[in-house]
Amino acid sequence: MKGTSVEKAEKAEKVVKETYAIGQRIDKFCEICAEDRGHVVALVTKKGQISRVSCPKCGTRSTFKSGVPARAGRASAKASAPYDRTRTYRAGQSLMHPAFGLGEVTAVIEPLKIDVLFSDRVRRLIHSRVQT
Repeated sequence: MKGTSVEKAEKAEKVVKETYAIGQRIDKFCEICAEDRGHVVALVTKKGQISRVSCPKCGTRSTFKSGVPARAGRASAKASAPYDRTRTYRAGQSLMHPAFGLGEVTAVIEPLKIDVLFSDRVRRLIHSRVQT
């Protein structure tokens, strides 16, 4: 019976899994887009585990299996330029925002607005602004 309570406590700490919420970002390989990209959590179990995710580029909803290794060549791992509101962006480009961090442009909404997927959620930003 050496250290049974200590061993149980250590095992309990290892079993604790991270919980997620709808709208969070998670990296997953998209079969339709044929690339590893950030997905938005669409459905969560009662225990906070991811059940389904949605690809912001193609709109496909797919199941999520935890523990599946990410493939090499992730879009979010590429070097990205700092965000500049005067620059024109297109879908798929990566950017580094000073407040929100690394993000990927998912859609051009209007000529002056883009949707960007950050680690916490999708945010609408401006782009192609003329400096005055």
